[in-house]
Amino acid sequence: MAKAAIDKDLKRVGKLKQASHESALAIAAPGLALLFLLAALLWAVFAVTSGPLSYLVVIATVIAAYMALNIGANDVANNMGPAVGAKALTMGGALAIAAICEAAGALLAGGDVVTTISSDIIVPGAHIEGNTFIMVMMAALLSSAIWVNLATIVGAPVSTTHSVVGGVVGAGIAAAGVPAIVWPTIGTIAASWVVSPALGGVLAAVLLVVVHSAILRQKQKVLAARIWVPAFIGVMVGIFAMYMAMKGLARIWSPEPHVMLLLGLIAGGLGYLLVQPWVESRTATMDNSNKQVGTLFRLPLIFATALLSFAHGANDVANAVGPLAAIVAAVRDGAASENVELPLWVLAIGALGLAVGLGLFGPRLIRTVGESITKLNEIRGFCVALSAATTVLIASALGLPVSSTHIAVGAVFGVGLLREQLSNKGIRNKAVSPEGVFLRTDHLNRTPQEAIVNFQKRQKRYLVRRQHAFSIAAAWIVTVPVAALLAGAIYWAMVLLFGI
Repeated sequence: MAKAAIDKDLKRVGKLKQASHESALAIAAPGLALLFLLAALLWAVFAVTSGPLSYLVVIATVIAAYMALNIGANDVANNMGPAVGAKALTMGGALAIAAICEAAGALLAGGDVVTTISSDIIVPGAHIEGNTFIMVMMAALLSSAIWVNLATIVGAPVSTTHSVVGGVVGAGIAAAGVPAIVWPTIGTIAASWVVSPALGGVLAAVLLVVVHSAILRQKQKVLAARIWVPAFIGVMVGIFAMYMAMKGLARIWSPEPHVMLLLGLIAGGLGYLLVQPWVESRTATMDNSNKQVGTLFRLPLIFATALLSFAHGANDVANAVGPLAAIVAAVRDGAASENVELPLWVLAIGALGLAVGLGLFGPRLIRTVGESITKLNEIRGFCVALSAATTVLIASALGLPVSSTHIAVGAVFGVGLLREQLSNKGIRNKAVSPEGVFLRTDHLNRTPQEAIVNFQKRQKRYLVRRQHAFSIAAAWIVTVPVAALLAGAIYWAMVLLFGI
């Protein structure tokens, strides 16, 4: 009893220490973020060549740094959340891995050629050129950054890509009118609000069913794990090899589909062969329990989390600095360019912004994705991470415009809802016979009628917090229109302010 009381007190002290640390960070975070923005401003002053519009590049640099901070605070939680929620990583460990991998992805593989927005969202011939183009890009970037910041404050994970798209739509309408927008593109984006989370949720649930059937429902779970865990990890390695080739390394290597498939098969086979001895050694003295078997998925989950972060840094850094690179090129050339290369100093601002934003403001969204929606363990977290990468691969191959944010959050809901169904089904099977008659009363010696009432209450057990589904869905739906309205207002304010 005394030892239990001491352990309880130590846990309370630990929680108090953690709360104190987080409170101190919350107070210091805005000041540190301002220091980063000031550093970005000074960096731009020295990096930008002098010219009549060079001051616009400096302003745009600060806005891009602000956007990078918000992407780090909001978007990165989708990759880190499952690992933290499953207790595979501590918050500190997750922040460290994500910061390193996000920055590495942005610097080493980021900066894919930024095609002009007009080819996708703005109708060709809309005459958004020169100074008008600069104003449109600045307004789009600032509005999307403000919206993502607001979403982070309320704890809603949103798509930064959709935020930028909404910003371009609003600024484009303000500059050239409603006919200037390619509305079918906006329609496909709206459709992805449903398609993305549905694909992620279904695939994550299917993966969880397969793991349950192959391992957790077997009498000899350890023996089944020796057969199936290497296979699951091999599939993961193969999927992530293809994911990295398609999304994470697009700037430096773009293989043909058959080459990418061959790469996935080779990587998957090597992953299977390499991990098999590790699984054999880990299971040599392992108990035949779900909890023990689940620990085999901890290292693969951490590995998947790191790769997702690398690919995210490589792929989504352009949301922050792509418009900035377009502004730099427009100021230099005097007109909008069809293809714009991201300068290294611009990429560096994006990479640092992702890492700083994650470290200062990321924990809140990480907890929302990893802990607030439903309870995750190593196996569920593994299914979420693998389904996210797989869904992005499938959608990219089919040409579907999906959001990695929506997919990851949908996957968390998918495994949570499946867990809820399985839990309630288990309660029902234990309490009721095939004929629908209660077989026995419970251990509290309640009457059959009381047991029925108790069973009905337990049957309504919810393991997924519905309020988060509604709030997150609402944030997704309003992302494009809110960012568009903000961008339109900011565009006209900039025109009046700068007189361009």
